Amino acid sequence: MGRLTETIKHLLIINVLFFVATQMYGEQMYELFSLYFPKNEHFQLWQIITHMFMHGGFMHILFNMYALWAFGTPLERMWGRNKFLFFYISAGLGAALIHIGVNYYYYNAGMSALIESGLTESSILEIINTGQYYTEWYSIAGKSTIDNFLGAFNTPVVGASGAIYGILVAFGMSYPNSELFLIFLPVPIKAKFFIPVLIALDLFSGVTGYSLFGQGIAHFAHVGGALFGFLMMWYWKKNQFNNKRWN
Repeated sequence: MGRLTETIKHLLIINVLFFVATQMYGEQMYELFSLYFPKNEHFQLWQIITHMFMHGGFMHILFNMYALWAFGTPLERMWGRNKFLFFYISAGLGAALIHIGVNYYYYNAGMSALIESGLTESSILEIINTGQYYTEWYSIAGKSTIDNFLGAFNTPVVGASGAIYGILVAFGMSYPNSELFLIFLPVPIKAKFFIPVLIALDLFSGVTGYSLFGQGIAHFAHVGGALFGFLMMWYWKKNQFNNKRWN
């Protein structure tokens, strides 16, 4: 950790500027820069990048930016500016890809059930694009299917967490024996144990719907960022590319 490295400093500034603008302009910022489901009328291609700089509240941005500084600093010092930025953005894009993929699964399950009941896709989209739905849908497909369907379509995702999870994986693979202290568990835990457990908890929450960290969390985006981070680290290590710097 220690003194801010240049790339992390600039990422912190960009995130803070987005956060301040969101406090000033509210819904306009969320509609423009959050990541919406591709079939939602609010979706724009640039949201695949911009959602990484949006946050839902002070604690959200505080924890993400702290993790970026704490775990990203040694990586940028080891890799150099360009390599760190490539890794960070790639992990964030991977997180978005997995999140959208899971949402397509939920969307297709709900849409298929409703179409089989005699409704048309265009009529369903016309309804849900206004943020509405019919309670009768629950008797057609079941509460869980419809809730996941509506949530996938209507709920935008914000935050740097996907990219941060990639950074966590890279840190754990680069410094596996580093000891981490948790606020609620004041004993040191090595990174090689703590980080896999954290990812496993997110995977459990995503699959079961039972969140240990609170509601409104895009668990599969976290898992996606971690997965893409692992794949990049694995590829770099396999090709003896991990310790090369990109300045």
